[in-house]
Amino acid sequence: MLRGILVLLIFQGIGEYVVYLGSIPIPSSVVGMLLFFLALLAINIPIPPWVEKSSDLLIRFLYLFLIPSCVGCLFLIQEDLSIWVYILSSIFVSTLLTLFFGSLIMKFFLVRHDQKIRVDR
Repeated sequence: MLRGILVLLIFQGIGEYVVYLGSIPIPSSVVGMLLFFLALLAINIPIPPWVEKSSDLLIRFLYLFLIPSCVGCLFLIQEDLSIWVYILSSIFVSTLLTLFFGSLIMKFFLVRHDQKIRVDR
C-alpha cells in the first residue's frame, strides 16, 4: 500500500513541477493525476492493485482532507459578507454544470456499452 501512495505522491510532485514551470492555472494534483492516467494509457496496463488499494484508502478518508478548506471558509465570514454571494453562486453553478456534464458523459458511455454488447452478440 505504501508503494501505491508513493506513486501517487510522485505523480503529484511531477504535476506540481509542471504547473510551476508552465504557470498553468490548474491544480497540480489534477495535472499529476492526468499524467498518471496518460502513463497508464501509454503502457497499456490496467490500474495496478497496489495503486487501487492505496487510492481506495485515500478516497475513504477524503472528508478529512476537506476539513481544513471548510474551516478556512468559515473564517471568510468575519472578513466580508459580500463574498458569500459569489461563493454560493459559484457552488450552485458548478453543481449544475457537474450534473449536466456528468449526465452527458454517462449517456455517452451507456450508448457505447450498449453498442459493444450488440456487437459481441
